Amino acid sequence: MRSLVGVTGAAALLLLCAAGPAAAADGGQDGFTIEDPRITESSGLAASRAHPGIYWTHNDSDDGAHLYAVDSRTGRTVATLTLSGVGEPRDVEAVSIGPDGDLYVGDIGDNLGGTWDHVWIYRLPEPKQLRDMTVKATQYVVKYADGARDAEALMVHPKTGRVYIADKKRDGGGGLYEGPAELSATGTNVFRRVADVDLWTTDGAFSPDGRRLLLRGYFEASSYAWKDGGPVGPERADVPLQRQGESVTYSPDGTTLMYGSEGRGSEVEPIEAPGAAGDRRAKSPSEGGSSRDGGKGGGEGGGEDGKLGTGAVVIAVIIAAVFGVRRLFRKG
Repeated sequence: MRSLVGVTGAAALLLLCAAGPAAAADGGQDGFTIEDPRITESSGLAASRAHPGIYWTHNDSDDGAHLYAVDSRTGRTVATLTLSGVGEPRDVEAVSIGPDGDLYVGDIGDNLGGTWDHVWIYRLPEPKQLRDMTVKATQYVVKYADGARDAEALMVHPKTGRVYIADKKRDGGGGLYEGPAELSATGTNVFRRVADVDLWTTDGAFSPDGRRLLLRGYFEASSYAWKDGGPVGPERADVPLQRQGESVTYSPDGTTLMYGSEGRGSEVEPIEAPGAAGDRRAKSPSEGGSSRDGGKGGGEGGGEDGKLGTGAVVIAVIIAAVFGVRRLFRKG
């Protein structure tokens, strides 16, 4: 079992405040604001492969079985999909696209702290035309080999089609779970832990070429090389400071990470992806720098310029108050 060591949420928040805002994508996908007043809890994000500039999202609860196609050029919803053939969703937290072009929706959240004995994945074809419609979906029953989990991240590998789930653990005891080679619509699909994740994971995504896995939390993100069917790493990745950072996806060309947040009129913010442009921004701390410290020595502290003093702590507290960090703890 591989161990994925991340940065703690508290330390990541201080690093964000001390280092300033993360760099935006260099010449890549622009960010956008979700204008649809129905979308108040955008919890998942997936870049369409069939429709350039379109991103799929959904609310995380109390919205029924719906997916929204948002045009990144205008921020407006151009199609609403209603899923048929599934039960009443409980806590939809993620959406991903497989190599077959199908949309995979993860009804995998558990605000009761991991007490449901099963969760669901819904699978449906991405429509060729963007318009409001009802689409029949296939429902899969999911259980975990080591007991119930609360999860918010579902990722489909773009080459193998295998489905992975990363659970959400506040104490750093999270894990990455691998589904069977093919999902069964008639039986129970058992997901098995294949790696430890030291991150309070709220979403994740594979790069389009399948060579990297990105997991995000509220204040931090980690990028892993994907080799021999598993994660290697991690490297710290840039993440914007958002009011409730819930989602992430790669742009179709793989150069940009698109980070989303909950809330009415939420913004989707672009950050250059680790590994883009010759891995310029993907230096691990063990190599003498990070994507934030500009290659200076001193590991995560970044030498003298990266030390966190009292001022950084005060700034962190102020920003936390402004953005309502206390809202984060209302969820599972």
